[in-house]
Amino acid sequence: MLLNMIHLNPTQPTWVFGYGSLIWKQDFTYLESRPGRITGWARRFWQGSHDHRGLEHDPGRVVTLVAADGEHCEGRAFLVKPEVFEHLDHREKNGYERIAVEIAFDSGGVDGVVYRASENNEAFLGPAPSEEMAAQINRCEGPSGSNREYVIELARALREMGYEDRHVFEVEGWVLGE
Repeated sequence: MLLNMIHLNPTQPTWVFGYGSLIWKQDFTYLESRPGRITGWARRFWQGSHDHRGLEHDPGRVVTLVAADGEHCEGRAFLVKPEVFEHLDHREKNGYERIAVEIAFDSGGVDGVVYRASENNEAFLGPAPSEEMAAQINRCEGPSGSNREYVIELARALREMGYEDRHVFEVEGWVLGE
């Protein structure tokens, strides 16, 4: 659910929802971290990565959010100071934009932001059969490491948090050859 866009340029600590590598790779400082979820979105390996998990001529696949009525995406939210956004904006530069969302915790909801790569960005790859995505993922490597590691670490982190994500686990199964 999108909220008032005033939250896109925070001047005070703000919640950032992580649903991909932010869950398992925090290279930023935060004041607090909690499991959470956003409603109306699904996590998909539909975004190309030529800056972290692939190369310009052979992009890897990383997750983005796609609108999905009635679904929710579970992840981890981080309360960050405004100065952290300079780092996060650089980290999420390859087609990702900050959008305002409501983040649900077991104890209630808060306004926050999430980085999402829409279908309109140049690096968007879109859907493909899981087997094809896995073949691409298995061959790709970039400055941040192998694309395979990204998938395996995301699936591991989701399991450790007790979350079920059919799409992630299906792609992981193909990546591992299961």
